[in-house]
Amino acid sequence: MQTKWWHGKVAYQIYPKSFKDTNGDGFGDLPGIMEKIPYLHDLGIDLLWISPIYKSPFADQGYDIADYQDIDPIFGSMEDFKKLKAEADKYNIGIIMDLVVNHCSDEHEWFKKACDDPFGKYGQYFIIREGKDGKEPNNLRACFGGSVWDKLPGHDNLYYCHFFHKKQPDLNWFNPELREEIYKMMNWWLVDMGIAGFRVDAIMCIGKDPSFPMYEPDDVGDGLCSCGVMNAQNVDVAINFLREMNSRTFGPNDKFSVGEVFGITKDNVKDFIGDNGVFSSIFDFSAREALTQHYCFYGFEKLSIKEYRDVIFGAQETANTTGFLAPVIENHDEPRGVSTWLPLMWQNAQGAKSLGTVNLTLKGIPFVFQGQELGMTNTKFDNIDELDDCQSKDQYKMCKAHGLSEAVTMQVLNDQARDHGRVPMLWDDSELSGFSTVKPWMKLHQDRATMNVAVEEKDPESVLNYYKKLIALRKDPKYIKTFTYGNFVALENPNDHTIAYLRQGHEQTLMVVANFGAAPVQFPVNAESSILLASGPASIDNVSGKVTVNEGSAVIVLL
Repeated sequence: MQTKWWHGKVAYQIYPKSFKDTNGDGFGDLPGIMEKIPYLHDLGIDLLWISPIYKSPFADQGYDIADYQDIDPIFGSMEDFKKLKAEADKYNIGIIMDLVVNHCSDEHEWFKKACDDPFGKYGQYFIIREGKDGKEPNNLRACFGGSVWDKLPGHDNLYYCHFFHKKQPDLNWFNPELREEIYKMMNWWLVDMGIAGFRVDAIMCIGKDPSFPMYEPDDVGDGLCSCGVMNAQNVDVAINFLREMNSRTFGPNDKFSVGEVFGITKDNVKDFIGDNGVFSSIFDFSAREALTQHYCFYGFEKLSIKEYRDVIFGAQETANTTGFLAPVIENHDEPRGVSTWLPLMWQNAQGAKSLGTVNLTLKGIPFVFQGQELGMTNTKFDNIDELDDCQSKDQYKMCKAHGLSEAVTMQVLNDQARDHGRVPMLWDDSELSGFSTVKPWMKLHQDRATMNVAVEEKDPESVLNYYKKLIALRKDPKYIKTFTYGNFVALENPNDHTIAYLRQGHEQTLMVVANFGAAPVQFPVNAESSILLASGPASIDNVSGKVTVNEGSAVIVLL
């Protein structure tokens, strides 16, 4: 495996609208991020992924881009971005932008021109088809529900394709002229603006069958078939486009890329990561994919610790000798990890520390989402008006249409809404949590008085201070090679509540044990073994050769 500059790094994701407001409008902004760069440096962050800050009408929170080379005024200006970049450079923090090129906004100039002339240059930038017998061209369902087709404004029998929101028209990757526009824009950010790389959003959706055949309807009952079926059948199409993208942008400029990719297997992992992969890394969504989740969120079932362990172990073993995954427990598209992955008894600070131990000691390039380092859990939403996400609102309508009560519908959203990752960051215990001087754009977390940066910085046993120790240990010169390049080896776990594995390097072997059960567990160690870090009560007996990990605790042992 070739050594790269991003190996051994720890990344942090910021949802800018909810990070820090400095101009008193209730929305986070670029100066707010710049103000907190020292905080991120103190935490131990090397790479900073900022969710979209481009000019946008915000139909899907900035993932509908109207101008790829301008900053939306809600966040500031291009001059603000340059100042943020300069501040990050002082602390050796690389900026990662969000690359959204499966689709753009219907307010992008390209789409406006396509509506004016569907068969001209810009019409070819999009996927526009004639209807069939007065209906949509085929029966694919969009990710947010309903058909992937909407009528092209001003044209009765022409439809444009959108795999997501109707205000997010899909781009036609089969058009080489469009691809050149995208690569030119990417290189402007990578080279001229000097960012460290891109997180690549929903990119496997570019793998389409341009004939758009009819599909066998699935079991939802609306006569449609998930657009993901087409994507799954056209992975090779997407890979070919991505090889070209990498050769024109990331590769020659030695820049970092992390892809939002689902469905990784031992057969195709080498296409995505490693020396010949199209990305530097891809997020490990194995646990998210394993969730039993029916359409509209109802019927959702949580994973047990054993099921969670099995899927992340499987992902680690799939990528072990090939390249680097990006371990995550939450992001802006998911509810909080502590509330999602842990049993109720450990949905607290102790559980947050132990889950973080797993997140940050697996092989790969770990990503921490804002507030994760505080142990944030799901926010309690009382009614649909407190939620903002377009998907949440669509799910609410669908649940009600299927006869679910208000209480059950809100419980579904309180379990699964994407809004949980979008509530404002908690900086102190003041009324507005130090996020803003006015009412924030979204509801604040119910535990903000005790779960915030200012309070946790003063508490040596806090989740925040544990995360600092954990990241510092991962980057310690004595252990960084093992944490970065050491093989992942699953241990035989004594029960269904324990996650235990080794990181085997050339210089040492480290053992990680996280106990999410209700009783202590023991694992064999050597006479010279020592505990490097523990999230809670744990002890080692070198005479008997055992380490005892109490319930709720996690340990990292040098064998």
